[in-house]
Amino acid sequence: MKVLLVDDSGTMRTIQRRCLAKLGIEDVAEAEDGQQALQLFEAAAFDLVMTDWNMPHMDGLTLLQEIRKRNKQIPVIMITTEAERARVVTAIQHGVSDYLVKPFTPDGLKEKLERWTTTRV
Repeated sequence: MKVLLVDDSGTMRTIQRRCLAKLGIEDVAEAEDGQQALQLFEAAAFDLVMTDWNMPHMDGLTLLQEIRKRNKQIPVIMITTEAERARVVTAIQHGVSDYLVKPFTPDGLKEKLERWTTTRV
């Protein structure tokens, strides 16, 4: 499984990468904002996108919209501290596959991954 991990915080990307590694997922590309992520998305095939909401240059919601223009099937999981209902509804309206609120546990991430991928983690 190849994952595109998008978060402006290097620390959060490291934490998320470690969680993925604990689940046996090592093929991870990282981007620090939506613009960089979109470039990577267009250049390679991914099985899953995990993105933060609040980032400079292009936020996670805009990234989600751009990904959906290009690919309606790829699972996109929004991982953010933004848990208010209105934001969740907005993300769902724009095609997010799932939502995970920070901080999360490896088990919480595993549950989301198993819901949206054919790979058992």
